[in-house]
Amino acid sequence: MGDASAPTTAEPYLTELAAGVHAFIQPDGGWCLNNAGFLTDGDATLVVDTAATERRARRLRRRIAESGAPAPRTVVNTHHHGDHTYGNGVFAPEATVIGHAACRRELLAAGHQLHAVWPQVEYGDIRLTPPEVTYTDELTLHVGGIEARLIHPGVAHTPGDTLVWLPRQRVVFAGDLVFNGGTPFVFMGSLTGSLRAIELLRSLGADTVVPGHGPVSGPEVYDVIERYLRFVGQLAEEGRAAGRTPLEVARAADLGPFAELAESERLVANLHRAYAELAGGEPGAPLDPLVGFGDMTAMNGGVPVACHA
Repeated sequence: MGDASAPTTAEPYLTELAAGVHAFIQPDGGWCLNNAGFLTDGDATLVVDTAATERRARRLRRRIAESGAPAPRTVVNTHHHGDHTYGNGVFAPEATVIGHAACRRELLAAGHQLHAVWPQVEYGDIRLTPPEVTYTDELTLHVGGIEARLIHPGVAHTPGDTLVWLPRQRVVFAGDLVFNGGTPFVFMGSLTGSLRAIELLRSLGADTVVPGHGPVSGPEVYDVIERYLRFVGQLAEEGRAAGRTPLEVARAADLGPFAELAESERLVANLHRAYAELAGGEPGAPLDPLVGFGDMTAMNGGVPVACHA
């Protein structure tokens, strides 16, 4: 077992949220340490997201088997980022991969995206496996008696986000629309769309929220995210009006209560998205990743943004 005092090596763990519903939590939720989960009625199993490396995806598969659940027949991706999709090939072709149409499009366009940003990581045998079944607005799946509604909130964290809502259990797998204890990240999506997505999440009335990163929480986690996103919007309006770059604004910003959020360097990338939207850019329109990740590295004083997988 990993050393619990070392966040990047802490052992992932399962937590049961309701009968047949588990979250797979990867501490400490930093870059590349995403959450996943699974639903089972004892006869069928559905997995929500995979992991950034083959080793971690196989660990998830092993934990599912050790729980007594049958081998998964379905994988749902909450969005296209590699930490949520690189492990799809560990479950396919036995399992059918499902996601939003834009998730498939973006995954195919991005290719081995994590390799490009963090080439030193030992990812293992990563076979890019995009969703083979796609939807556009909403799709309902049934895992025995467990109803899972896949809901597209619009462009938010990415163009192809999916919420997995279990109405009977009052549980929502929110993907990276929710970071619990970490800084939200909208560089590849939309600031305004993320605010709308939070309102959609609130309207569901979930009692239990599985974030894309960080520990399981209740709906109170939405409040912190909304305040942070509005903070970014205000900084962007003031900075752009003053003719300052996103990096200048980020370096001068007083994070106040948001200073305790991990991965604070994401502020500058979020400001790039906010600036683009203030200039009339379409939500989700591609921004230069070299600029975004370059400015985040600069925010870290020259220390590269690290993938902890």
